[in-house]
Amino acid sequence: MEKQLYYTSHVFCCVNERVPDHERGSCKALGAEKLQNYMKARAKELGLTEGESKIRINKSLCLDRCELGPILVIYPEGVWYHYETITDVEEILTGHLQNGRIVERLRVSPDQEAL
Repeated sequence: MEKQLYYTSHVFCCVNERVPDHERGSCKALGAEKLQNYMKARAKELGLTEGESKIRINKSLCLDRCELGPILVIYPEGVWYHYETITDVEEILTGHLQNGRIVERLRVSPDQEAL
């Protein structure tokens, strides 16, 4: 019997905030919260949050890949992305979440430690 998922994709966007000048940085200080808010609203506009391709866009605290921030991860695939702009968010939404294609230019490898 095939396991059915409640969400076809679940996006976790780090919006963690650290003290200014922290050595590891802070996704929030790099604009992650505004980008996550945009991503969530835009996913709804695109119809990605309902129906068969039900996608959930969540805020997350530290995902422990701070040096790569702003950072997000998409499950169930486990694909990590660094994103900085609305254009990056659009590419992730339309490329990965709508069309199932990994956006290689934004992808972060599992062993990558810094940009």
